[in-house]
Formats: sequence, structure tokens, C-alpha cells
Amino acid sequence: MFDGVDPDRVTVAVSGGVADVRLARPDKRNALDPAMFSSLVHAAEGLRTLSGVRAVVLSGDGPDFCAGLDFTAFAAMRSGERMSSQVSLPPADGPAKATGQRAAFTWAQVPVPVIAAIRGNALGGGLQIALGADIRIVAPDASMGVLEVRWGLIPDMTGSQLLPELVGRDVAKDLALTGRRISGEEAVRIGLATRTAEDPLAAALEMAREIAGHNPFAVRAAKRLLDGAGRQDLETGFAAEQDEIGALIGSPNQVEAVTARFEKRDPVFVDP
Repeated sequence: MFDGVDPDRVTVAVSGGVADVRLARPDKRNALDPAMFSSLVHAAEGLRTLSGVRAVVLSGDGPDFCAGLDFTAFAAMRSGERMSSQVSLPPADGPAKATGQRAAFTWAQVPVPVIAAIRGNALGGGLQIALGADIRIVAPDASMGVLEVRWGLIPDMTGSQLLPELVGRDVAKDLALTGRRISGEEAVRIGLATRTAEDPLAAALEMAREIAGHNPFAVRAAKRLLDGAGRQDLETGFAAEQDEIGALIGSPNQVEAVTARFEKRDPVFVDP
């Protein structure tokens, strides 16, 4: 669907306003190699401007979400080589500049909600990709962990900055400094995941379809505001809130939302 996306690494299918994005390397537990990094970035970049997309579901084919870096990358590190040197990408337009950072954070830059559906392993870089999502629905027995310290490394795919926002600084240190694995149930308890589901993909698709039924301008505005909360001062945040509500009230989609509720029918919205 998008230039630069290798279908042997990532697939994208759009239906009913929902983009179903899947890491497509199940025989390797969806491990990250140069083609996977490149495909993740190009897929998210393409979705940022694709008309008609109102929500995104990000998951992995097979039993795992993503088990982290391909083992060949660790072997190459012994000679000082970085996998990112093998990936050619267009210039970045946000705070994430390194290839690994972009593969994770570019999902946060998609203007519509991104829901990660996680089962099996979400480890190391795989977990950090999930941090780029707005919502994480996990299987109770999923295995999640910040494993980089076990390889003599640190989480360098935005994890050092985004993880503390979710779980707090002390819990983030617990995870990053021990490299311990946690279950999906514990991930929810500590705030790393949103909720559990026996079938995370089905639950994520159901949520995405529900979101896709709302005013897409309101959904995007809510994501912008909530992403800014805690990252800017209150005066700026309150002013942004008023700017967003001012643009929504009386707009065609907002009028349609009200009219449809009074008429007890499904609304028909215009996409950005």
C-alpha cells in the first residue's frame, strides 16, 4: 500500500476507517531487522496522511507481538556495528531522529488513535514500539520486558523517556535495571498496559471500530490535547483546550453528531 513497506515485514489493510497493521515475520517472532524497521516507519508515515483512516490497530502475526531485535544485530554489535546504519529513511520531522526511535515514536505521531494488540512476547524493542501506541490491550499471559540491560545496553527506542510517563520513574528503573519480564496482568496493574483481553486483536479492532464511529475531528483534537497534558504548562494546555472546542462547536461534523443522536441514527461524518 505504501512505498517502502515490505509486505514480508509489515502489512496494512484499511476497512471501515480502521487500519489493521501487522508485523508480518511470525517465523522469527516478528523480530526487528533493517527491513522491519524501515517498513514500520514507512507504514506509519503513510497512515499519517491517508484520508479516511480514523483509528489504527497495531499487532503481530503469529503468537507474538515482537520479540525485539533480531539476534544477528547483537552479533554485529560486538564489532561496534549498529543496525540503524543499514536503514535509509527520509529526514525526520519530529523529536525522534534515530532509526529505532522513529520505528516506535512515529506511531505516536499518527494523528488518529493507535491501539496496540499484544499477545505472546513484547520484549526490548518490541515493547518500545508498543509504547508509541495510545492504548495497549494485552493478553493476560503476555510476556513483556525491557531486556536491553541483559545485553549490556539501554532502551534507546524512546523507552527511556516514554516508559516513566506510564509507570513512574521508580517502576521504570525497576524494569530497565533488572530486565525482568512481567505478565500482561502485571503490565495493567503498573500502568504499562491499558487492559487485558483473552483475544487482544479482536478487542482492539472492536475499540477501533467504535472510535471510527465518532466525529474524526473531535477524536483527533482529543488525542492532541491528551498528548500535551503533562508535557506543557497548564496555561498552554487550557488555551489549547479552548481553541479545540471553539473549532468544534457548530462545525458540520459536530452538528451531524447532535442531529444523528436526536434522530436516533448512525451519524455520517466527513473526514479531515
